[in-house]
Amino acid sequence: MKRIIAIAALLLFSNGLFAQPTKHDLHFKKLANRWDEAIPLGNGMLGALVWQRSDHLRFSLDRADLWDMRPMKGLHRPEFNYQWVIDQVNKKDYAPVQKYFDEPYDHEPAPSKIPGGALEFDTKSWGSVTSVNLHLPNALCEVKWANGIILKTFVSATTPVGWFRFENMKTDLIPQLIAPKYQGEVKISGDPVGGDDLSRLGYSQGTIKQQGNSITYTQKGWGGFTYQINVSWHKTNATTIEGTWSISSQYPGKKITIAASVISQNALKHNYADAFNSHKAWWENFWSKSAIHVPDTLLEKQWYMEQYKFGSASRPGAPPISLQAVWTADNGRLPPWKGDFHHDLNTQLSYWPSYSGNHLDLGMPYLDHLDANKANYERYTKMYFGKPGLAVPGVTTLDGTEMGGWIQYSLSPTVSSWLAQHYYLQWRYSMNKTFLRNRAYPWVKATATFLESITVIDEKGHRKLQISSSPEINDNDLTAWFHQNTNYDLSLMKFTFKAATELAAELGLKDEAAHWHKISSEFGDFAVSPANELMFSPTMTYNQSHRHFSHMMSIYPLGLIKWEDGARSQSIMKNSIHLLDSIGPAYWCGYSYSWLASMKARAKDGEGAAKALDIFAKAFCSVNSFHLNGDQTKSGYSKFTYRPFTLEGNFAFASGLQEMLLQSYAGFIEIMPAVPVEWKDIAFEKLRAEGAFLVSVKKTGGQVEEVKIVSEKGGSTKLKLPFKTWFAATRKDVTISNVNEGFINLTFKPGATLVLKNGYE
Repeated sequence: MKRIIAIAALLLFSNGLFAQPTKHDLHFKKLANRWDEAIPLGNGMLGALVWQRSDHLRFSLDRADLWDMRPMKGLHRPEFNYQWVIDQVNKKDYAPVQKYFDEPYDHEPAPSKIPGGALEFDTKSWGSVTSVNLHLPNALCEVKWANGIILKTFVSATTPVGWFRFENMKTDLIPQLIAPKYQGEVKISGDPVGGDDLSRLGYSQGTIKQQGNSITYTQKGWGGFTYQINVSWHKTNATTIEGTWSISSQYPGKKITIAASVISQNALKHNYADAFNSHKAWWENFWSKSAIHVPDTLLEKQWYMEQYKFGSASRPGAPPISLQAVWTADNGRLPPWKGDFHHDLNTQLSYWPSYSGNHLDLGMPYLDHLDANKANYERYTKMYFGKPGLAVPGVTTLDGTEMGGWIQYSLSPTVSSWLAQHYYLQWRYSMNKTFLRNRAYPWVKATATFLESITVIDEKGHRKLQISSSPEINDNDLTAWFHQNTNYDLSLMKFTFKAATELAAELGLKDEAAHWHKISSEFGDFAVSPANELMFSPTMTYNQSHRHFSHMMSIYPLGLIKWEDGARSQSIMKNSIHLLDSIGPAYWCGYSYSWLASMKARAKDGEGAAKALDIFAKAFCSVNSFHLNGDQTKSGYSKFTYRPFTLEGNFAFASGLQEMLLQSYAGFIEIMPAVPVEWKDIAFEKLRAEGAFLVSVKKTGGQVEEVKIVSEKGGSTKLKLPFKTWFAATRKDVTISNVNEGFINLTFKPGATLVLKNGYE
């Protein structure tokens, strides 16, 4: 009977019904009383957090491009020069480097992301809240009160507007537009993690004006920047109030934007139902892209929440996902780590799930942002490094300008290499030749050109950086610099030239491919201990707990050391992960567990990967699923027990679960390569493999029942067979050949479909 039920459930799943994840909704009996536990809504540009402050319903409002863009004070001085840093390291006089390039980030309040404002509604006479629900299929938040009033609210997926609708109202309701406290006593200063008081920015308090059923808040920021929030509302019948809100921004010298007051009032001329239908259609399309079903209900629900947040935080035309995206802290302070773009890990992890999760379109805003800021990165490359090609600061503002901080990562020469992997992955998963020619290869080529120019040949004939680092290892200290390549820098440089070789060859650029291949061959091997454990550098073993697994980049995400390469690679992977576990998680944070899950999945350790994801979901997330960095259970999973909210751990979680279900990095498609043995009934729908193949699988009672592969672009791949005997139930425009050693070669025409079923021999 259980098997029949499981098969029935999986058939429903394969028909797309599980793509409507109603059982994964967020549901509470009361509203949160703090912002980082609120219901999150967003569309990539606008965001809202729905919670309760005192006896008021509160919407914390945000827009992704609200930034104080003042230059980091004191950073651009004559000493802002890579060679000067090398000289200071070589003469062991490092204090000036710290003072000039590191301290400004801690001491100065800006540049920084800034919050928008808030809407409040007086609900003290309504009685208690009886139900709060975030419905994932259509991104709708619904709140019910004891007196029968119902709130329905959403941030439109297709227009720059938030909507709210109050039903069963017996009295009028006037929203309050609340401005951030840009004026007032400064009580907190020099705290980049907790956030400085907003009043440190020195703004004059903005104006709030009401005209009929419309309230507008206008705020001047730094350097002529302004933003506006408007809320407008009306009664649609005796018991229903509908309203809209929007935020607009205006930078001096930029194209004039439509004011929020115009946007929200024009939106209100249409009705809530029509706006919601457009919004709902976008989310229906989003959820149709991929789906999963695993027997661990906690991990499955967390995955759907991560997908939901990804769909809420990324959108073409909007800035990419920053540390908090469209949910900037609403606590009277600047957001943790200034809400900026950290390219030493945070932005990269945030886009990991877009590839196999089949949301390539929502991965593109990341690359659009990088390309849009390319001229600024080239300015920085010439200014700081004095070299041709492309380097990117590790910590940047909205327009890609450097902000300083610990320079081992904030001014690292290999940042653009890790970013280059995202161009590479977008190509491998889409097989879009135009994107390869016009965007992916130019980025990789410019990065390779820079690295070739900045590296030197050592006495052994190996190419290296003059000084190398591993993010945050030995903090921002003289000892954080090494005179041999760290495994972190070496991994990124090896990847860059490997990718440059491959992409140039794909484009038929034989001479360029040969040149990049020659440079690639000049790098030495990874630093590995006698016990086959990856080291930080040739002179430093992995000897300390640390949140950033920089020394293991070659395993994941770069895939330079692969399980499929044989016994030595497998030994390095197993032993390095074992050492990581043995030294322990004292100084890990939530994203460490998400990253670890992907590494364990690549090492084919399903139990270990699932355990890491379980710890993340249980110990490092708020009740609304936000990643809070520290161990909220204080169970020993980390010595960090604080709660600064950042998103990269969330999205890396989704990627980790996807790695357990499908892998394609090694030149073939592998089905469920790393799932716990007790996971007998699993399914997924339309996960994406390299080569632009969409893969759907059903497994019941421990047996894979069916594999479906759809080819978008045509081409060849290999499939590692997940069953001993099989037959092709559907085989349209597909050639199958070389059936041996558990693999089959497949050649597809564009749009071709193959369905293989278990033969049960």
